[in-house]
Amino acid sequence: MNNEPKSPARQTTDSDEQEALQRMICEGLAPIPLPAADAAGLRSRLLQRVGGSARRHAGLITVRAGDGSWRTVIAGVRSKLLHEGAHGASVLIELAAGATLPVHRHQHLEEGIVLRGALQLGELNLLPGDYHVSPPGSRHGRISSRSGGLAYLRGSSLGNTRAALGELLGGLLPGAGPAAHTVLAADGGWETIADGVERKILWRAGDIVSRFFRLAPGGRLPAHAHDCEEECMMLSGDAYFGDLLLQAGEFHLAPRGSEHGEISSEHGALAFVRGHELVPWATRA
Repeated sequence: MNNEPKSPARQTTDSDEQEALQRMICEGLAPIPLPAADAAGLRSRLLQRVGGSARRHAGLITVRAGDGSWRTVIAGVRSKLLHEGAHGASVLIELAAGATLPVHRHQHLEEGIVLRGALQLGELNLLPGDYHVSPPGSRHGRISSRSGGLAYLRGSSLGNTRAALGELLGGLLPGAGPAAHTVLAADGGWETIADGVERKILWRAGDIVSRFFRLAPGGRLPAHAHDCEEECMMLSGDAYFGDLLLQAGEFHLAPRGSEHGEISSEHGALAFVRGHELVPWATRA
């Protein structure tokens, strides 16, 4: 075996061969010029597709993770408004370690999901993926976080000074009011509703349903219309709603009368959705 180092001449030859090979690869990847007519046709089809997507998404509201601004509620607590509706606001609320929210009484049905860290409601310790709902008139004790936490709230008074003040004053009145309800992430209750798609019912209020959807990689749900407003919070993973991509930490609202294309996920996803049961276009009268 010859263990002698290569000569400078041989080293230069190897380098030249690598450079020539890279040049050949780059030339092979160079764009192929299209005839003017083909280029114009391709551009027209792309613009039509973009226009169609814009029309389908008209009225849909999406708040990306980096969108919006945070405001201080009290020391150690801040919130970000996602959407304000007739039955309270949808917000993100973040508590620093040791922060506390005072006792209050709910004006609206308030739903909350811990996204990060942990929150303490009396003896109840809520972790990521845990769901808690407080009916109108229910009284909440102090909410605190020993280590810091982030949660999504729907039906909150945050963002409305008068409503928030009313809830604080209501908290001074005696009586617990209607019972709250908690569904832990570790609880069962998942049911398969399509190939690669599971659903977990969290709360029903008339014909409005709050639930988790869990999509395995490759899972799909059919295109559907919305008979009422539908709210979605992506908890983990990512999913396409038609050609609109939603990722973890992003909020999406579809107004009544709007439609969604097929929902699919390449990598898997977990989402909270509140609205009517999904009604595929194919099954509508």
